[in-house]
Amino acid sequence: MKLIQRTGYYLGGFSFGLIILAFFLNGKKVSCSYGPDARVLKNIRQKQLIYPSDLSDSLLVNYILKKGDVNFSESDVHQKPCGVYIVEGEYENKDIQLTIENCDSIATIKAVNYKK
Repeated sequence: MKLIQRTGYYLGGFSFGLIILAFFLNGKKVSCSYGPDARVLKNIRQKQLIYPSDLSDSLLVNYILKKGDVNFSESDVHQKPCGVYIVEGEYENKDIQLTIENCDSIATIKAVNYKK
């Protein structure tokens, strides 16, 4: 079999597999949380969030937890009993830094800082 024929069979099978995956996974809540940032943020979002009393904008926190990045160098993930994570992101052209204490069943937002 020539190389062009093998390439054609490969691409045909690959395309068929993609179509099958798209058909079966269409409309399902499937996520690909493979990176450390994505896993930590997904873990925090799935828990009950406790907001500080002086925070007036919970949309800001939800947006940062969806689109932000975890700064592991400033976080204390091995703190007992709950790890402390620093999540950074941008909301309405402002740099935001959240300090979150992540326990087993709840996540508490300890501080919301506006960076310059």
